[in-house]
Amino acid sequence: MTDTSASHVSVTDGVLRIAVATAENGTSLSPAGVDQGTAALRAAGPEVGAVLLVGEGANFCAGGNVRGFAAAEDRSAHVADIAGRFHEFVLALDAVGVPVVAAVHGWAAGAGMSIVLHADIALGGPSTKLRPAYPSIGYTPDGGMSWTLPRVVGVARAREMILTDAVVAADEAVRLGLLSRLVADDEVQSEALRVARTLANGPTAAYAGIRRLVADSQHRTLAEQLVAELASISAAAVSPTGLEGADAFAEKRRPDFASLKQNR
Repeated sequence: MTDTSASHVSVTDGVLRIAVATAENGTSLSPAGVDQGTAALRAAGPEVGAVLLVGEGANFCAGGNVRGFAAAEDRSAHVADIAGRFHEFVLALDAVGVPVVAAVHGWAAGAGMSIVLHADIALGGPSTKLRPAYPSIGYTPDGGMSWTLPRVVGVARAREMILTDAVVAADEAVRLGLLSRLVADDEVQSEALRVARTLANGPTAAYAGIRRLVADSQHRTLAEQLVAELASISAAAVSPTGLEGADAFAEKRRPDFASLKQNR
């Protein structure tokens, strides 16, 4: 098992950084990173304005620790435990309320690909590759892949990708919407951090509203979504963030959203 004494989370400049995998066990999903990440996401206060997901090693996350699965005395119980903890992390990530940025270098396979699909912004490099990976070991998806992937690429394409265990190259991943954009391989981490820091100093309340609207749109009609947008934008107009943003525009100055976080 991964050393749970090591810290996989940190907060710097308003960015909650979570290492979902380390060089240990071939950059497979880190149970400690998942557990610590879940706790940090649930405890996140106003000092956190963005989340940055990274892998420490050659890959973002190469999937679950298959050797650990094979070595378990009770494989069903072991996999259920790992998947259950992983799902708590996914739910905490979905509920956090601030933008989530993923620095996707190398492989994002299996659980790694599932995590990428939950990011608001996922940056990769020319060498980045994504792969469902579950069929290659006779498993079915976890981490929400069977829910997120059809919503990104469509049901038919999602079925094909998972069933054929398709390897998706970086350019194709951007075209399909799995990745937001590409930068140089050696700039993935630094650019993702720059984006996360920029978001952390932005209008956090507005970002939370945007994330809610986009997420909820998937089960609403257009008319229902327009009602939700009306309620959201009218509330934003009299919120501290909305007041500062509109006043700054009228006064031809840069809005100071960072001070609003300090005063919360």
